[in-house]
Amino acid sequence: MMDRGSYAASVAVVPEEYRPSADEPFMGARQATYFRAKLHAWKESILREARDTLAQLQTDSLREPDITDRASSETDWSIELRTRDRQRKLIAKIDAALRRIDEGEYGYCEVTGEPISLGRLEARPIATMTVEAQERHERNEKVSREE
Repeated sequence: MMDRGSYAASVAVVPEEYRPSADEPFMGARQATYFRAKLHAWKESILREARDTLAQLQTDSLREPDITDRASSETDWSIELRTRDRQRKLIAKIDAALRRIDEGEYGYCEVTGEPISLGRLEARPIATMTVEAQERHERNEKVSREE
């Protein structure tokens, strides 16, 4: 296993077609750069959607003449705002993942210290636990809720 802190300072340019592979050092400079770019792109996409929503809210009027149309519009905006709130929380998780990259801790389970599979990180780049640790955590939460 590569020293966790050594890749954070490394600078690497990763080709657009690059995908992390088990054939290379886990969370080496290329993988760290790849996931950093993936996280930044995700965050920028969320922020762009939020700006679009805000602009739409500022231009659209909820003063629909028909009460049914107004209720429908208010419901749509309520759902949209709840979605934006969830995405705001997601940005905090993305920022935390970016900090973990900088600190050399990204890609390692916060419970076991084991590497998180590349497939899991591809699907959920903000993952902080291996699938097994996450399942244990969720089972323990379920048991404590049922008691």
